[in-house]
Amino acid sequence: MTRICFIDTETTSLRPDRRAWEVGLIVRDTDTPDVEYQWFIDLYDLDLGNADPMSLRIGKFYERHPSFNGQGTTYGECETLADIESLTRGAHLVGAVPNFDADVIGTRMRANGICPSWHYHLQDFETLIVGYLCGRGDDPPSLPWKSDELSQLVDVEPPTDDRHSAIGDARWAVRVWDKIMNNVA
Repeated sequence: MTRICFIDTETTSLRPDRRAWEVGLIVRDTDTPDVEYQWFIDLYDLDLGNADPMSLRIGKFYERHPSFNGQGTTYGECETLADIESLTRGAHLVGAVPNFDADVIGTRMRANGICPSWHYHLQDFETLIVGYLCGRGDDPPSLPWKSDELSQLVDVEPPTDDRHSAIGDARWAVRVWDKIMNNVA
């Protein structure tokens, strides 16, 4: 089996110059249990002067980042990106709109002299759900799709307490993936 990495980021904005301030990654290999990773990026690597207050609010930046709540550890951006590159090398990335996460991480990797090396076919759980629903004969939902609503259509409840935390949303991607892949005959 090819390595699968369930990924999510919380970012400083939605703009192209955004930075990931939290990264959640769950690595799945063939014969080993899933391994979870969570990184909070050091403040000096975030360029908060270009942050969008709404993006920070959605991810609960000030409530959850260790520099503000005093709980947990922060990591330098470059060392975190090097770890992520090693863990995702050749892997398929799975998540809710994983191109958003791959873009921010890949852009910052390249800015730090690191080549992103995950598999170029990203696996979006929203399109996976829609394909699954259509395959079983259900009418496809109308665009724009809402990940929470799609998830509920396959009986996977979206996260509540840890929604919009990178590790919480990566765990959600695991649950959706497993639900669909285990129900395919």
